[in-house]
Amino acid sequence: MNLQSVTNILVVGIGGQGVMTATEILAEAAISLGHDVKKTEVAGMAQRGGVVSSHLRFGRKVLSPQIAPGEADLIVGFESAEALRWIHYLRPGGLVLMNTARLVPPVVSGGLYEYPADPVGTISALGIEVHAFDAMAIALELGDVRLGNSVMLGAMADRLPFAADVLRDSILGRFRLKKPEMVDVNARAFAAGRAAVARSAEVNREVNV
Repeated sequence: MNLQSVTNILVVGIGGQGVMTATEILAEAAISLGHDVKKTEVAGMAQRGGVVSSHLRFGRKVLSPQIAPGEADLIVGFESAEALRWIHYLRPGGLVLMNTARLVPPVVSGGLYEYPADPVGTISALGIEVHAFDAMAIALELGDVRLGNSVMLGAMADRLPFAADVLRDSILGRFRLKKPEMVDVNARAFAAGRAAVARSAEVNREVNV
């Protein structure tokens, strides 16, 4: 286990998608391995569909919870336009994981931000590695849109500096205590998220051959 470097993860989306819960679970997984962890959130009318951003930093010693522009190792977009809106926070060589389900935030309807026609294509055109998938559709196939949170966490699992099972155990541990009947379906949602990113990575490799 390497505690020397600091990992910076920026999770963004719309209120109600579980952005802050996902970051809490990521933090719990890192803490379980002995990392120093700092996080901070900004939620604009989160319960009413406002935009939400959550900064997570972990490593041997972390002094500040705030990720500076150009320093995020990973941007996780629970909503694709939000991933694009925060893309200037990604470091060179960083990675973007994003849900393609379109959820238009109030900053668009209020005229503060124009919804992009092709967020995935725009990010890819910048030469950034991006893996995109419809987390909402995957969750609905499993029977509950609320499973999107576990899908998105699964999508991150193989892109973290620790084993995927550590993150999986942090997710399922929550359900074992309070809702044991939800353990199996959340395990399947987590696996589906991992598989979605693996498929995207394979497609990218074939395109770039």
